[in-house]
Amino acid sequence: MKIAVTHQNSEVFQHFGHCKEFRIYEVSEGKIISVKNVSPMGSGHGALAGFLRLMGVNALICGGIGGGAREALAEAGISLYPGAEGSCDRCVEALLENRLVYDPDKTCNHHHEEGHSCGSHSCGEDKQGCAGNH
Repeated sequence: MKIAVTHQNSEVFQHFGHCKEFRIYEVSEGKIISVKNVSPMGSGHGALAGFLRLMGVNALICGGIGGGAREALAEAGISLYPGAEGSCDRCVEALLENRLVYDPDKTCNHHHEEGHSCGSHSCGEDKQGCAGNH
């Protein structure tokens, strides 16, 4: 089994669509057997979900994530654990022990950061992995 975590400075990165690095954990018999950091080859929900599928990922732990990204991950057969925070390593350990604290309803929260505003796309339109959650 492979578990990916959106990653920045060893912490769960809080916006899936802008993730520049994933930490991928290979797990066997409930134990982490290897960890590597990988950079995706694109951005936005479609490219990132496809990248994770090609990497053989079975589950994703992340912070905020939009509707389009959720759909792309579901189509790729990747289990989703959004709304997680803190250390990537601790989150994976917690998932393996069935005690991960996450929010299945967590959506993206990138609005109004530099270079992006809610007015640049309409509700329901996919932009950088975020759709319809305004």
